[in-house]
Amino acid sequence: MTASAVEATERPAHRDPNVLRWLGAYTASMIGDSIYFMALAWAAARTGSASGTGLVLAAGSLPRALLMLGGGVIADRLGPRRVVIGSDAARAVLVLVLAATLVLTAPTLGVLVVVALLFGAVDALFLPAVGALPPRISTPGQLARIQGLRALAARGSSIIGAPMGGVAVATGGPSLAFAAAGVLFALSLPLLLSLRIRPLPEPEASGEASGEASDAEKTPNAWNDLVGGLRYIRRHSLLGPLMLVIALSELGFVGPLNLGLILLSEQRGWGAAGMGWIVAGFAGGAAGSALLLAVRGRVPRAGLVMCLMALVGAVGIASLPQVPTVAHAAAIAAFVGLTAGLAGALCGALVQTAADPAYLGRVTSVSTFFTYAIAPLSYPVTGAAVALWGTGPVFVVSAAVCAAGGAMGLALTALRRAELPR
Repeated sequence: MTASAVEATERPAHRDPNVLRWLGAYTASMIGDSIYFMALAWAAARTGSASGTGLVLAAGSLPRALLMLGGGVIADRLGPRRVVIGSDAARAVLVLVLAATLVLTAPTLGVLVVVALLFGAVDALFLPAVGALPPRISTPGQLARIQGLRALAARGSSIIGAPMGGVAVATGGPSLAFAAAGVLFALSLPLLLSLRIRPLPEPEASGEASGEASDAEKTPNAWNDLVGGLRYIRRHSLLGPLMLVIALSELGFVGPLNLGLILLSEQRGWGAAGMGWIVAGFAGGAAGSALLLAVRGRVPRAGLVMCLMALVGAVGIASLPQVPTVAHAAAIAAFVGLTAGLAGALCGALVQTAADPAYLGRVTSVSTFFTYAIAPLSYPVTGAAVALWGTGPVFVVSAAVCAAGGAMGLALTALRRAELPR
C-alpha cells in the first residue's frame, strides 16, 4: 500500500474530500427535498380543495411503500452511486418541468398527484441507495462519524430548506420554489460524479455473510435478489435484531412526535407557536447528538449505548403530555431528540458496518421501509386513540413500544455487545 493510500485510509471523515463531496451533494439534495414539499403543499392548497391537498401530500407515500424494497435490489445491482445520480437527475427534470408548467397554467390536482406519485417512486430508489453509499466512500472506522455528519446535514437542511421554500413561494409562487428545488437537485450531480468509490471487498472464506454473498452471485433475477436479501437479514445474528429494534422504535416514535404533538399543543392551548418551540427543542437535541458523534467519531459499546438511549428516550416521550408549560415540553423534547438522535445514528452505523457491502442496498431498503412506509401508518391510529383516550395514555403506550425495542436489544447478546470498528 502506498503512502497516499495509507493517508486516505486513516483520514477522518470530516477532513476527507471524498466524504465532503458526498456530504455536499446530500445536503443540496435534502434542501431541495424541503423546498419541494413546501412548494407541493402550497400548490395543492391553491387548488382550493382541502381533501385534494391531503390526497396530493399523501400520494408520494404509496410508491415509496410499494417500491422501497425493490429500490434496495437496484442499488445493489447497479451500484448506489449510479442510482443516486439517476434519482437526483430524474427529480431535477421532474420538478423543473413542473415549474415551467406552472408558469404557463394554474396547477390542477391531477397534475400534482401525478408528480407526487412519480417523485415518490424516485424516492423509493434514492433512499436505499443514498444510505448504502457511505461504506463505499470511506473506511469502516469512519462510518459513525459519517452518520453524525449526515444527521447534521439533514437537520440543517430542514432549517434552511423550509424558510427558503416559503420565501420562494411568497416571491414567485410555487413555480419559483419548484425551480429552486430542481436547481439544487441538479447541483448535487457534479459532486456525485466526482466521488471515488471503493471496490467491494472479496467475500471471506467463512462466516454467515460469505455464504450469503456466494448465493447473491448466483441469483438470476431481481426477485431472487430480494428474497436472498431478506433471508440474509433474517439469518444474520446482528442485522435481524437491529431491524426489529428499528421497527419498534419507529412505530412508537413517529406517531406521537409528529401528529401527537400537534394534538397535544391544541389541547393545551399552546398553539402553533408553542408547537414550533417544541419542534425546535427536538431538532436542537438531535443536532447535538449528531454533532457529538461527528466530532467523537466512535462510541464504545455502541450496541449497549443505542439500547440504553432508546429506553431513556422512551421515558421522555411518556412525560411530554404531563408537563404544564411550553418551556418544559421544549426541554423534554430536546432531551428526546438527543437520546433518539444518538440511538438512531448508532443504529445506522451498526447496520452499515455489519452488512456485507454486496447486500447493503437491500439491508438499507428494509430499515428505510420501516421509517418511510410503515411508521406513517401509525398516524390514523394515533389520531383515533387520542380522540378516545387523550394524549397522556397514547404517549405512554407509544413510549412503551419504543422501550420494548431497547429492552429487546439489551436481551440479545449479539446486539448488546455490538461494537463499531476502530
